[in-house]
Amino acid sequence: MRRKATPRARRSRSRAAALTTVLLTAALGAGCSSNSPSAAGSTPSPVDTSPVSACTKLISYWAKETITGSKWAGLDWEQKGLSNQQYEIMDAIIKNARAEQKQHGLPAAKALIDRQSKDRCTAENGATWSSDNWRPPSEQHSTGP
Repeated sequence: MRRKATPRARRSRSRAAALTTVLLTAALGAGCSSNSPSAAGSTPSPVDTSPVSACTKLISYWAKETITGSKWAGLDWEQKGLSNQQYEIMDAIIKNARAEQKQHGLPAAKALIDRQSKDRCTAENGATWSSDNWRPPSEQHSTGP
């Protein structure tokens, strides 16, 4: 039969787990080794999390998955994390990429996807505000004039 841990033992394990997490995070953030070639003299570049960058990455990734026939390509737009507007952009890009693939091959189609994803997402400022089921509060509960 297993004995229950005392509150003191549970706190001790909890502190050990927290310390392990902190140490692992610090090690990963430092590149695990100051002697590694990638860590020597380099500083980490900031991650671009803007709506345009997110849109570009999502559309580019899923369009490439679609034209290569990935098993995940059949997911719907919500499962892929796309807004309705992003899905419309991706659909148009996929059509263009398939035509490019027929004429010039898969590498050319992938390059077209990257180019058009960046251009369209930039033009639409990330294409994030088009979900049909999203409405600003003032439109949902309008009380009239």
